[in-house]
Amino acid sequence: MKEKKIPLRTCVITHEKLPKKELLRIVRTPEGDIKVDLIGKMNGHGAYIKKDKEVVLKAKTTKALERYLETPIAESVYEEIIGVIDNG
Repeated sequence: MKEKKIPLRTCVITHEKLPKKELLRIVRTPEGDIKVDLIGKMNGHGAYIKKDKEVVLKAKTTKALERYLETPIAESVYEEIIGVIDNG
């Protein structure tokens, strides 16, 4: 029987290639809003980050996620990301 291919994505902060399930997708919608995409199919420009608090804090301090999505990100979005990671 053929093994199922596991989709890999790259974390924009650590540049690690990881399975999609280990990453969280952050999306800049066509309206310019920043959302946490829990289902992975939201419309817009997406970026994957590792589900790790330290990585989120690094993204916040280096503003790497803001550069990648080409828009400023509010403090509340980072808090929402950490909340999603904490809740599993």
